[in-house]
Amino acid sequence: MEIIRELREIPNLSLALGFFDGVHLGHQAVISCAVEASKTFGCESAVLTFREHPLYHLKGESPNYILTLEDKYKFLEELGVDYVIELDFPSVCHMTPAEYLEGIVIKYFSPKFISTGFNHEFGVDRTGNVKFLSDYQDKYAYVYSATPPQSIFGDVISSSEIRKFIKSGVVDMAESMLGRKFSVRGTVIKGRQIGKTIGFPTANLIYPLDIVEPPFGVYDVDVELEDGTLHRGLANFGVSPTVSNDDIPMLEVYLLDFEGDLYDRELKVSFTRMIRPEIKFDNLDALKMQIGFDLQSLY
Repeated sequence: MEIIRELREIPNLSLALGFFDGVHLGHQAVISCAVEASKTFGCESAVLTFREHPLYHLKGESPNYILTLEDKYKFLEELGVDYVIELDFPSVCHMTPAEYLEGIVIKYFSPKFISTGFNHEFGVDRTGNVKFLSDYQDKYAYVYSATPPQSIFGDVISSSEIRKFIKSGVVDMAESMLGRKFSVRGTVIKGRQIGKTIGFPTANLIYPLDIVEPPFGVYDVDVELEDGTLHRGLANFGVSPTVSNDDIPMLEVYLLDFEGDLYDRELKVSFTRMIRPEIKFDNLDALKMQIGFDLQSLY
């Protein structure tokens, strides 16, 4: 998969349009539609997107991401996308829908097929929509498909709903909408060594700054090492109030059935479920006892 950051002509593409934060099941339906159409039309597929969330430029802030950019592009590649085309949002956000469609989409990519979500909007003041793209099919000789909403347990799948679930600790519902577990990556740093003294040595990671945070608490997790090996784990996300006065949240992970040095190694931590909120205990003995109870809940 090639990532394009400077506009150039790549004609006859099958395009999926959207930001696709999270690449959740709804996004996967839109992207897969474009990938399958590329096979039908005998052309290559592409995702036309932006590097940063549009709200970052419109309001000076954006919702925390569900995925890092690296993981986002990894998942797009796994879906069979040939190109990711990153547009510069400030250079196109003041275009009318017609200017954007004609001056960017048609001019550079002369698409044979365009796929979007059912609620896709674009152009100045978000005045472009699925009807607009449908109405222009004949004029510009492309086939357009708006993917209907994807639902689970009666709830429409969306990035905003997934963020809500993660923020409330309902990570299993986030998993249902993502089609995989919510996960973060980080490099193991040296911590306070408290876990080792009570028999539960942890790998300590700084939580990614721009990724949506779950509530402070203890979680059942899966941990993937750089070599691809998987371990079950118990993780505490928070400030460890029993042993620290710091206000910088850390992700501390105890790996079951693992012995060895993890310093400076990258871990992928995937959240299965929240076990309990973070608690300040009176002493280390009480903390150690509770960790024992938490571990029992994994079985």
